[in-house]
Amino acid sequence: MTTPTTAPSDTALKDRHRAMWASGHYDRVAREIIPVLGERLVASLGITSGERVLDIAAGTGNAAVPAARTGASVVASDLTPELLDIGRAEHPDAGIDWQVADAEALPWPEASYDVVMSTVGVMFAPHHQAAADEVVRVLRPGGRFGLLSWTPEGFIGRLFATMRDFVPPPPAGVQPPPLWGSEAHVRDLLGDRVEDLAFERDHVDVDLFNGPTDFRTYFRDNYGPTLMAYRGLADQPDRITELDAALDALAASADEGSGRMRWEYVVVSGRRR
Repeated sequence: MTTPTTAPSDTALKDRHRAMWASGHYDRVAREIIPVLGERLVASLGITSGERVLDIAAGTGNAAVPAARTGASVVASDLTPELLDIGRAEHPDAGIDWQVADAEALPWPEASYDVVMSTVGVMFAPHHQAAADEVVRVLRPGGRFGLLSWTPEGFIGRLFATMRDFVPPPPAGVQPPPLWGSEAHVRDLLGDRVEDLAFERDHVDVDLFNGPTDFRTYFRDNYGPTLMAYRGLADQPDRITELDAALDALAASADEGSGRMRWEYVVVSGRRR
């Protein structure tokens, strides 16, 4: 399987996305903060042995690894090969097929999978409709899908809203990732091609940070979108100070005591008609 191609006008955008997620240490974020999310998604989908499962924007395997433990045949796909390399190295015996693939142009035929899933992954594809179309296309009729995304109102949704004032505006047609946490938006994306559509909100408890400064430092050093925001301000020390203050205020507003936070997400599930 080879890496799918994109339109020439889209290549630079995808290259930037790939570089963003290759920067920092997203594997640490997945391992230290949100390891439970993949387990929860796999359990909610009821994945069983022998099923063909595609994890879109799988990163280092947060959901692909627990899916493979069920005995399913799992493909973990991602735009960023560096993340797949980490997942492959950390889980050499998982039996996962790690494949570089663009969520907006998947290289598999229609109806290739029994289950399609994504854990805070497909939401970062820049063109939401194209990504949603691919989720449905590669799923067999009657097949199940589960997409776990941060909500606009939750902590990570507010993080992106906070950083928006410190980064260049996105190209025309690129939509904010947390929109995948909006029920109305996802219903519009999927339309009448799916049935049994359900939305379940929950949260992950985060207690890794002692306080706002710890959070800000960790995300500045490890989380690609935040790291790139700081890099873009490298020659603007006053703006860096402003971003520091904005992120500290955000973390302080979410602090439930001793640095504990709740980060809201939604699981969207259903079947292809």
